[in-house]
Amino acid sequence: MKIYTRTGDGGETALFGAGRVPKHHPRVEAMGDVDELNAAIGWAVTQVSVEKTRERLASLQHELFAVGAELATPPAESGRVRSDTSGIGGQTVDRLERWIDEMTTELPELRAFVLPGGTPGAAALHVARTVCRRAERAVVGLAESSGVRDELLVYLNRLSDLLFTFARLENHRGGVGDVEWRKG
Repeated sequence: MKIYTRTGDGGETALFGAGRVPKHHPRVEAMGDVDELNAAIGWAVTQVSVEKTRERLASLQHELFAVGAELATPPAESGRVRSDTSGIGGQTVDRLERWIDEMTTELPELRAFVLPGGTPGAAALHVARTVCRRAERAVVGLAESSGVRDELLVYLNRLSDLLFTFARLENHRGGVGDVEWRKG
């Protein structure tokens, strides 16, 4: 099987069961931002020192791939069926919140805005967090014009909180304090 198909050479790409759209279509933009988030998390996996964080990040990558597949499947129209491809729902979000709460018990109280940085792992997680926020904005924009399940929006919002908490834990376990923002 060849990696190239030449079908996108004209600036269009295929969606699952819904024909072709321009590569600048909001659905494709959202899919691309989620894909970039997955890559940023993959890079963070190579940088973090906390084994449990690495394991959890790896599981998130599989979920994000499924989110991308769901985004690539526009809402059902007459005569076409759309399946829930991602499996992302309330239980998934609850799990992210449990992870955040679990880590927060180990962390010092947050008393200031935190700048990205610290250990290499924390810095990589902050990059992933900012990419997550961009992906969230793209999916919110898509949701305004086309069907996106609310659960995906909640998942991406909570995921950025989780990545922030992972970054704080990485710094804490590495003996590096959070890089606090100072006015002026």
